[in-house]
Amino acid sequence: MTRLCLLSLVVLLALSCKQAADQNPDRVVITGVDSTKKPGDDFFMYVNSTWYDSAVIPASQTGVGSYSFLNFPQRIRLQGILDSVAASNSPAGSIEQKVGDFYASGMDTAAIDQRGYDPIKPVLAKIDAAADLPALLQLVADEQKTGNRTFIGFSVGPDDKKSSTNIVVLGQAGLGLPERDYYFKSDSSTVNIQKAYRTAIGSYFELTGADAATAAKNAALAYDIEKQLATAHKTNIELRDVKANYNKFSVSDLSKKQPNLNWQTLLTAYGVKVDSVNMRHPGYYDKLNSMLSSVPVNDWKVYLKANTLRNYSGFLSKPFTDVNFKYTKVLTGQADKKPRKEEMTQAVDRSLGQALAQLYVKKYFPDEAKKRMRMLVDNLKKAFEVRITKLDWMSDSTKTKAKEKLQAFTEKIGYPDKWRDYSKVEVKRNTYFENRLSANKNDYDYMLAKVGQPVDRTEWHTTPPTVTAYNNPPLNEIVFPAGILQPPYFDMNADDALNYGGIGMVIGHEITHSFDDQGAQYDKDGNVTDWWTKSDYEKFKSRTQQVLDQYNLFTVLDSVHVKGALTLGENTADLAGIAIAYDAFKLTEQGKDTARLDGFTPDQRFFISIARIWRVKTTDEFMRMYVNTNSHSPAIWRVNGPLMNFTPFYNAFNVQPGDKMYKPENERIRVW
Repeated sequence: MTRLCLLSLVVLLALSCKQAADQNPDRVVITGVDSTKKPGDDFFMYVNSTWYDSAVIPASQTGVGSYSFLNFPQRIRLQGILDSVAASNSPAGSIEQKVGDFYASGMDTAAIDQRGYDPIKPVLAKIDAAADLPALLQLVADEQKTGNRTFIGFSVGPDDKKSSTNIVVLGQAGLGLPERDYYFKSDSSTVNIQKAYRTAIGSYFELTGADAATAAKNAALAYDIEKQLATAHKTNIELRDVKANYNKFSVSDLSKKQPNLNWQTLLTAYGVKVDSVNMRHPGYYDKLNSMLSSVPVNDWKVYLKANTLRNYSGFLSKPFTDVNFKYTKVLTGQADKKPRKEEMTQAVDRSLGQALAQLYVKKYFPDEAKKRMRMLVDNLKKAFEVRITKLDWMSDSTKTKAKEKLQAFTEKIGYPDKWRDYSKVEVKRNTYFENRLSANKNDYDYMLAKVGQPVDRTEWHTTPPTVTAYNNPPLNEIVFPAGILQPPYFDMNADDALNYGGIGMVIGHEITHSFDDQGAQYDKDGNVTDWWTKSDYEKFKSRTQQVLDQYNLFTVLDSVHVKGALTLGENTADLAGIAIAYDAFKLTEQGKDTARLDGFTPDQRFFISIARIWRVKTTDEFMRMYVNTNSHSPAIWRVNGPLMNFTPFYNAFNVQPGDKMYKPENERIRVW
């Protein structure tokens, strides 16, 4: 072939590629990659630094970007729906009337401010009137029914050993700070949070008429009770122990073991009559039982008042919400209050979530997206099954059971097939506080009706507009709400590389949660049982230990270490989620091709998409709290951590020894 012919062929091929790209003018174009950075040094910043350096965190937010922070622009969509229905004259009892009037009642800040703290005066009076311990416990039970939770962690959920049936679950409770360690750390950041929290409690008491000295004394007393309760709380890491959190007791035995709690009478006050419960944290209730004797009733009343003021502060007048925000500012670094419309959009989503979701889905979620998602889920399940088959450390018998579990998944996409009923929620346009309590009472009754009943496997545990996805081991289900099925995760105009690197990675992540260190303890029916051979499970644990050890070395804010034990499940899911998504992508036509778009190969586009979906920038204060309390690793390590262990990434970007992310092949971790 002559040089002229070769040149002509190259030109024709280039024109052909351009024409193919131009046939879809709406396709997603990759921009912003920083070519001055080496992808093998810090892939997260190679893809995101251009965005990161120019991104500004809104003063009313703690961060900006993807994942949970995508809920911010998502709320603008919901806010538009609410503004519309609030201004319309909808039929009484309709979805539009309820969500519209609920929203309008919260937007009427003049009426809310005029009421001051009048709405909670009856609760405070009931606390004052409680003469003894039985009366206090009755009050605690009554208050939880309308959302005022205190020191009893009462809920209803599947029995871990009989997942087809719902059981009463009792967990640790009673704290106001994010988790127990905040009461005991002595670093300057945590001490500032402790002070801000006590100051807030004191300020609430002053707003209800106490003088400064009495308010400070009450705040110190309430804080001391919380700190005593915190000594019996399990840490966030300890809470991940599935088997330790299952402790089934007969109610009669518990009443003898913890007589001050008088469980038979107390559970009746909660509205249930059962023979047994799962007390997830017996040590906490032993401590509480002891404290109910050692702490005077009048001190408990101060604690309950502090708890009530804190719980309801966001529903009251501006002085209360101002105090609430001053503490939030220290805790998270959020500079300004959220706009009232944003706060009220969140409130409607929490209180009437599936009613609002019906309006959202109708406007923003096309059926075509649901169909394409089902195809993606099917392809990733196939890819994961192949990976199970090829495992060199697992026996055939365990592989068979793992595949059975994979095929038994319930897959929920977009929105539920049946919607929640809110007909019993009373909503009036001028009573915001009462609207909130009515919605809370409806939620409580909804939960209570499940006791002793078969588990409803169609139920959703998040609202469809929320930008999230989850795996629920007791139901062996994976759930992808409509909220996450939008860019940068999922785009009907994007090529397969971007969608498999985006929502495909999320799908793979959620699939893997059924096989992480916690999910792997549940069988295909959602029961906690030993379905592994002993040898296989030991090999599995040795691999997850490698993940734990590696992530312990990662840092943010220069010296704050990721907690490998706290984030183990999520990190395992990230590692395998990327691998499964990549395998599934390679089954597509584009995955088998090498043609470049925007200068990147299909494989490169796949990995770039992964970095884009975790594009997040937060305040330092929020990041410190996140590392302390969140089971997910910070965004940078959700990208760089898995990729430094994944050989196809090395091949795609020519990562070499000397690059900061480089690990020798024999040191790259693979669990699944």
